[in-house]
Amino acid sequence: GFQLLKRHHRKDLDLAGVPRDCPETYAMLRRADSVGVFQVESRAQMNMLPRLRPEKFYDLVIQVAIIRPGPIQGDMVHPYLRRRWGLEQPNYPGPSPEHGQPDELRKVLERTLGVPLFQEQAMRVAMVAAKFTPEEADKLRRAMATFKHTQGVSEYRDRLVGGMVARGYDPELAERVFQQLEGFGSYGFPESHAASFAHLAYASSWLKRWHPSVFAAALLNAQPMGFYAPAQIVRDAREHGVAVRPVDVNCSDWDCTLEPEADSAEGLALRLGLRQAAGLVQAEAERLMKAREAGNRSPFASVEEVVRRAELGRKATEALAAADAFAGLGVPRRQALWAARGVEKDVPPLLRLAARSAAAGEPPLLPEAAPELPPEHDGQRVVLDYLATGLTLGTHPLTLLRPRLRELGCQDTREIDALPSGKRVLLAGLVLMRQRPGTSKGVVFITVEDEHGQANLVTFANIVDRDRAALINARLLLVKGKIERETEQAEVPVTHIIVEKLTDRTDLLQGLSSAEPADWSAAALGRADEVRRPEPGSRRPVLQLKSRDFH
Repeated sequence: GFQLLKRHHRKDLDLAGVPRDCPETYAMLRRADSVGVFQVESRAQMNMLPRLRPEKFYDLVIQVAIIRPGPIQGDMVHPYLRRRWGLEQPNYPGPSPEHGQPDELRKVLERTLGVPLFQEQAMRVAMVAAKFTPEEADKLRRAMATFKHTQGVSEYRDRLVGGMVARGYDPELAERVFQQLEGFGSYGFPESHAASFAHLAYASSWLKRWHPSVFAAALLNAQPMGFYAPAQIVRDAREHGVAVRPVDVNCSDWDCTLEPEADSAEGLALRLGLRQAAGLVQAEAERLMKAREAGNRSPFASVEEVVRRAELGRKATEALAAADAFAGLGVPRRQALWAARGVEKDVPPLLRLAARSAAAGEPPLLPEAAPELPPEHDGQRVVLDYLATGLTLGTHPLTLLRPRLRELGCQDTREIDALPSGKRVLLAGLVLMRQRPGTSKGVVFITVEDEHGQANLVTFANIVDRDRAALINARLLLVKGKIERETEQAEVPVTHIIVEKLTDRTDLLQGLSSAEPADWSAAALGRADEVRRPEPGSRRPVLQLKSRDFH
């Protein structure tokens, strides 16, 4: 991202040089507008942002650390939020008068309003309140630093709880402190770690707020990573005013690039890179780019010219054709796929001579009439886009399915946003992600998407057990549930749908294009909790051509 900033905006920044304490950046985070932002893009973090309402850097340090096993298991999250909102005063427990100063923990816990959120604080509480010796504290530190689910911390329960109670501390507080220590034993999070993460979170937030085109391009070029697949990154960029242009053999480099565009955010359009074409390896793409430059950047005029100048094999040509990368030449995808079928990897010397003559502008030895192929309809176009690039710049699949969904009684996310808490709804959405945190007691959090936005589902353990097949296998979920909207103290309402029933309606997606494989959505949309992304040697299969594709 910094490299793109320097190239297009003449801004020479690094992590240390990002403007600090930007009010607009924090306002964006308080709206939970954090798709793609380091550390705060998960569902749990996005739910916490409007509640915690970060306004300064240390708030981000807290934000990063609070959604962790330690604070959650130790029941530290809600007390901290109540104190931050001013609903209760910070409480600094102390020992009996004969055992020490009543405010001995204030220095340890003051920065976090009396609630221990960091590993160092938990250790200091053990040393100050339970009078751990330096040797015991060091052993406790080692137990917490294993980053594994072990019983190491449990060995200190009697010593910690007993030591605090013996000095007059509330037994309930002592138990909570120990529970937090246990949480750190499974995933320790020291304050220094949280501060480093918060620095990266702030820098990527600032970049997203002020340079959304740069941010999106940088994310796409760093794939595979993060929670979100390219389709969601591109959609989010477009919602932030970024014009997105398709893969094009005459314009695209391997990576996504930025091009001048007055009507796009920050005056730059995002050009999708050749890396988005599933099955196209980087070496072939670089050969194409080199051929383009060798011709004094003379644009390609036909599929055949691309193949001959770049010496592409059939597989690479088919990958480009499937990605509709020849559309800029006036060659629709079906015609390009037809032309790609004529590419031979090993061309006899006589035909190579004929190819050089053709490249020089001489007429072909055996001219062939272009076939008359029917155009793709909208459903086919969407399916082929997802299969070939993992995203579409055209119509969203659920826009095409909306008439059928209306017949089923489904609302959309735009309508749900206007409904009151407690209202029962029926919603259909593409599954973006499924999460089952270790601290969730079997609850699975699901994010689904329709043509208007996203919805967050909370699926309790009994529903997970009953509707497991739909939850695990569906690419298109039909969700019956009840709206739960939390507005108390939140700058932006936090809305969930509490799931009552899940139904797999992936069959509706298959109906978008009868010509494609019945399981196209599995290949194109991934499993959501293990998102497939385009990369060199992509795992997503290249579109398999059949004779019916041309009829």
